Amino acid sequence: MPQAKVKFASFEDYLDWSNDPDHYLEGRFEWVDGELVSVEGAKVMTISQPRLTLEQYLQYDDGTDTRYELVNGELVAMPTENDINGRIALFLVVQLAQLIPYQLLRCNSTAIAVSGSRATTRIPDVIVLSEELATVLEQAEKSVITFDMPSPRLVIEVVSPGKSNEDRDYRYKRSEYAARCIPEYWIVDPIRELVTVLVLVDGLYEAIEYRADQTIVSPSFPALQLTANQVLGV
Repeated sequence: MPQAKVKFASFEDYLDWSNDPDHYLEGRFEWVDGELVSVEGAKVMTISQPRLTLEQYLQYDDGTDTRYELVNGELVAMPTENDINGRIALFLVVQLAQLIPYQLLRCNSTAIAVSGSRATTRIPDVIVLSEELATVLEQAEKSVITFDMPSPRLVIEVVSPGKSNEDRDYRYKRSEYAARCIPEYWIVDPIRELVTVLVLVDGLYEAIEYRADQTIVSPSFPALQLTANQVLGV
């Protein structure tokens, strides 16, 4: 029986491909010189699923309080945050509210449309809006920052346990938020006890890491004097 083969430029490309819900592997495969090669008649299967456009996502309502991200056209229900992540996000909102009007803050409630192979939105743990964006968003039927709206001033993601969550916050959202021209992006990682501040420079993020008692420097909010331990609740 002929072998099924799929060629990838790198193992990371394979991981991206395998995470696409349109693909799955039936049987055993081996990784050989950049190719995924079938063993004992294994097959590469492709599933055809209906995808939503951004416009359809904006109109979607299943009658529940479930929050959904749209990932490459597919609705993905957002799980309830664990207690640590929720506490970190709330702490940051409280600290930011001492510097800016609370009306400019969003916590796990507002989605951002980002670039992807298909329509994609993200729901950050914390968003800081500009006054212009807050005004525009008030007129929207749904709390989604679309491409025709200004970008947020800051987004913050608190990393949940698991490799897929780490990849999403460190890899995918990094490129998505940079393409969206969001000037500052924080990744708060309770597992690694690390806060990473990414600042947009010429279209790409430059990252600075903070640990323990190091004071975090935010170009957008220089008066926000917090250490990594304070943010992480250590």
